[in-house]
Amino acid sequence: MCNNMYHSIFCAIPPYMLEKIIEAGTQKQKEKAKKTIALAGQMRGQRQSIADITLKSKAVGGDKNRRVYSAQNLNVLPGILMRSEGDPATGDKHVDEAYDGAGATYDLYHQVFERNSINNAGMEIISTVRYLSGYDNAFWNGAQMVYGEGDEDLPEADRIFNRFTVALDIIGHELAHGVTQYEANLVYQNQSGALNESFSDVFGSLVKQRVKNQTAADADWIIGEGLFTDNVIGVGIRSMKNPGTAYNDPLIGKDPQPGHMNDFVVTTSDHGGVHINSGIPNKAFYLAATEIGGYAWEKAGKIWYVTLRDKLKADSNFEDAANLTYEVAGDLYGNKSAEQNAVKNAWEKVGMPIKLEEREGCGTRLFGR
Repeated sequence: MCNNMYHSIFCAIPPYMLEKIIEAGTQKQKEKAKKTIALAGQMRGQRQSIADITLKSKAVGGDKNRRVYSAQNLNVLPGILMRSEGDPATGDKHVDEAYDGAGATYDLYHQVFERNSINNAGMEIISTVRYLSGYDNAFWNGAQMVYGEGDEDLPEADRIFNRFTVALDIIGHELAHGVTQYEANLVYQNQSGALNESFSDVFGSLVKQRVKNQTAADADWIIGEGLFTDNVIGVGIRSMKNPGTAYNDPLIGKDPQPGHMNDFVVTTSDHGGVHINSGIPNKAFYLAATEIGGYAWEKAGKIWYVTLRDKLKADSNFEDAANLTYEVAGDLYGNKSAEQNAVKNAWEKVGMPIKLEEREGCGTRLFGR
């Protein structure tokens, strides 16, 4: 099941940002960016060796089951065990943030979407911090989370990235790649890949909003909040509310995301623009959630989750996502309901009109039924 996805590496920092650093950074910054890109290339198409850890489904009765390891700045996974489920805080921010972020993500899926961990079968949530020395990324490798320390190894004036456990939405984003792996298994290329990234942004943002007890209207809709140091002109790596506005800095460039199909970017880089064009479905979710109102995870989030779980296929595109979220909204809340109309309006506003006739639900598993 999903074997092809186990060979994928889903990194938090898009390649085009690292390429900008190589162009405009200091010598140390350039060297780090080159190493980060090279490492992604080496890992692509290879399984990561997770020693002494059972990666198959493991039922744990619906309880959280987290383990956080430290790679101790080496290229090893999972590393040395630092904290297990139920252990007290260690005082190490990297370890404790990874632990807490995994718990908040588990809680969203379990308490709101009735899902038992990443694979819906009680999978242990394994995280490794302090991967390599000053590694500028975080990723889901198909079996576990891996976090770099960011630029803690550089002089303060040269630092671009803080530690990668600092951004709760990044933790939620990367773990959502695991959920997608076990559900729609969206191919990481072109529009299906952009949907893969967008669903991770959606659930990453919902994890953060739920922890902060924010309504859709109150949330900042920023992905990667706190990830940049004060040396960078930017609030995060993406904005779901206003794609293309998250950052504009001489060192890392300008946020290239479009928020409308009129500005869709055709490119062969970044797996066909998966981190770029995800701004379009991101904006659609933001619009739907704010029109529905209240807490975004309660209705809009359920619509997107059920669509991912029951409707989308590996090669689904933006049109499929629009039509299927519209269909699921009708299944969950009724045809012509305010929720379904909000979904329709949202997709139309990003240039993707609904082409599915209103009809009764077609086998979607509804919550509480």
